Amino acid sequence: MNALASTLAPPRLRSLAAVASSGYTLIEILVVLTIISLLLVLVGPRVLGYLSESRVKTAKLQIESFSSALDLFYLDTGRYPASSEGLDALTQRPANVTVWNGPYLKGGRVPNDPWGNAYQYRVSAERTPPYEIMSLGSDGREGGTGTAADISNVEP
Repeated sequence: MNALASTLAPPRLRSLAAVASSGYTLIEILVVLTIISLLLVLVGPRVLGYLSESRVKTAKLQIESFSSALDLFYLDTGRYPASSEGLDALTQRPANVTVWNGPYLKGGRVPNDPWGNAYQYRVSAERTPPYEIMSLGSDGREGGTGTAADISNVEP
């Protein structure tokens, strides 16, 4: 549009011409995408590392919560749940228990570990405390290193 035509054109045509010339070029978009991808490459592994560490910390906190609930169960019943009863004894009264003031866990259910696996519960009279609560870590199998390592209330 020349100067005379732009002044004589209706306002609607002038605004369309202004909008059409105010967009981003392909080069500008590619530069922004390149910068964003470089940031993701540099920051991404750190963020994923923090996520893995936070899952381990969450599992440790849940295990401590189970330990407190097991101690309350012990005070009420005079014993810890048997291995066959498991952690479910904290949410549902076992058949052979007369005094039970549960559920001992908030929500009335035993949560899974941060990786979606069930916590393992074992009773043994040879250690203190006489029970072990364990998360199998990110791999869901015994053993492992790093975030795949087992997390337990019993020190090795």
